[in-house]
Amino acid sequence: MYRWLAPARIAFALLAVVALGFAGHRAATGITGLPNFFSYFGNLSAMAAAVVLLLGGGAALTGRRPVPGTVRGAVLLCTTVTGLAYGLLQVPYPVDMMVPWVHHVVHQVVPAAVLADWLVDPPERRIRPVEAAGWLVPPLLYLAYTLLRGVVVDWYPYVFLDPTIPGGYCRVAGASFLTTGGFALVGAVLLWAGNTLGDRRDARTGTAPPGRRAHARPT
Repeated sequence: MYRWLAPARIAFALLAVVALGFAGHRAATGITGLPNFFSYFGNLSAMAAAVVLLLGGGAALTGRRPVPGTVRGAVLLCTTVTGLAYGLLQVPYPVDMMVPWVHHVVHQVVPAAVLADWLVDPPERRIRPVEAAGWLVPPLLYLAYTLLRGVVVDWYPYVFLDPTIPGGYCRVAGASFLTTGGFALVGAVLLWAGNTLGDRRDARTGTAPPGRRAHARPT
């Protein structure tokens, strides 16, 4: 692993913490409120990314076991979809909570950093598709949480999950199905990239673990 990768992970993790802390303070003192702040998928994804980057950087500096690839992949999927959604759809955020520089860090810098970390240092072993399917669990849990909480507090963080507007739950179900399909497609691409780059790294260094040798292509 590159020597600069560990401090880079820690630096980006701390940047995410500062940005989220700033946004959380604004939300707590504004009309958004902390409960709603913690109900945005982008914020939760950035929090998870900060933890994984910090643990990954610390593990590299101390020689401890790295963060499991399946965990990294799950966080990567969430942050990548967040970055794509906000880059392509420009999903609005409460102005009292997300100032421009924080928005940039949470929805662009952090997703880019986590993706770069995955590509530069791919998972230590091959991840099977059945394992990668578990990456969909966090988004699905978030969907259930958002819909159940919305019924209680009558508030939804995103328009496409709001059943109180025209189309109701049928529109929400359709949007959720398409979104889940998008997550699965992005996850498949990330899985392929991680496994392919990991195979190339191990072939180059000659240090492929058993989990990779079983899948290695003949030369």
